[in-house]
Amino acid sequence: MLSRDVRQSSLASRRGVLRALATAASTLTLCSSVGGCAGVLTSGGALVDASDLSANPTLLVATTRKPVNGARAKPWYGPERAASLSVARAKLTPPGDGRFSLNAIGLDDWHLDAVEPASQIGDLYAEPGSTRDVLIYVHGFNQTFQSAALDAARISDGIRFRGETMVFSWPSKGDLFDYGYDRESAMWSRDALEQVLAGLMASPITGRIYIVAHSVGTMLTMEALRQIYAKQPAAGERIGAVVFASPDIDLDVFRSSVARIGPLAGKITVVTATNDRALAVSGFLAGGITRVGAAEKAELVRLGLHVIDASAQGWGIINHDLFLSNANVRQVIRRAIDGRPIDGA
Repeated sequence: MLSRDVRQSSLASRRGVLRALATAASTLTLCSSVGGCAGVLTSGGALVDASDLSANPTLLVATTRKPVNGARAKPWYGPERAASLSVARAKLTPPGDGRFSLNAIGLDDWHLDAVEPASQIGDLYAEPGSTRDVLIYVHGFNQTFQSAALDAARISDGIRFRGETMVFSWPSKGDLFDYGYDRESAMWSRDALEQVLAGLMASPITGRIYIVAHSVGTMLTMEALRQIYAKQPAAGERIGAVVFASPDIDLDVFRSSVARIGPLAGKITVVTATNDRALAVSGFLAGGITRVGAAEKAELVRLGLHVIDASAQGWGIINHDLFLSNANVRQVIRRAIDGRPIDGA
């Protein structure tokens, strides 16, 4: 019988390889269809349309995970629940740039080098100055802290986000066999995410706040939005686009929540895939109730939401993280954040 550590390492390696291949394939398709890639080098060597994270590879961190090694050495934060919210700044190394680098075909990757704990949310910004927009990534089921942080970097860089990027990491076991623990930990973290949103909005440096949440992470994000809207109805003016990628939420519960968040509902874009196998399993475990991420597009449009059916974009076995592996889906997310019309993936 394989140990948990061996299983996790093997699953992470296979996931990374499959995602790299999918990213490479979609990147090549996108580049060939539009005659070039989104980020290109000028004759002077400057990267056009690059993310702020690639220029300043520092990720903001908010987590309800219990620190390991004082959060000063790998793995920094573990799967156990902490007594309080921790905030930090993570130092990253971006993929190599250049037309002939592995990054050009999606086979290079981000690396997490170090974590520097901070005392409060207001201390996360490197230095005072003009207002900065913030993109918050809330991860899904079966994620370690490191994998969540790197996914935050990938999505921010993939959509060429201009502003600060934050990962909100809740205590996932990072194992396929701990779905129950993960769901409970996600819901347990909703007050902390509300605290993060309130703290960011209280800072004079924060501009607009954007959210991309995945899988089980969408459930705690919706709960945090309900709570902060109930306390601060004006929060809708500070929160920009909210993207729910493959949301693992009971469809009936979701309908009820949408009705309770006022104008915030109109800012939600849902990325669905009716062939999402992970959500099919989740629905089975939930007694056959459809998950939002696997629902028919028409059902969600009737709720007043923006909906992208990405079913045709997935060529893999699972199709649960197309927002990371598919260039077309990433472009839809970028359009949502830019406030541009969303006319399909």
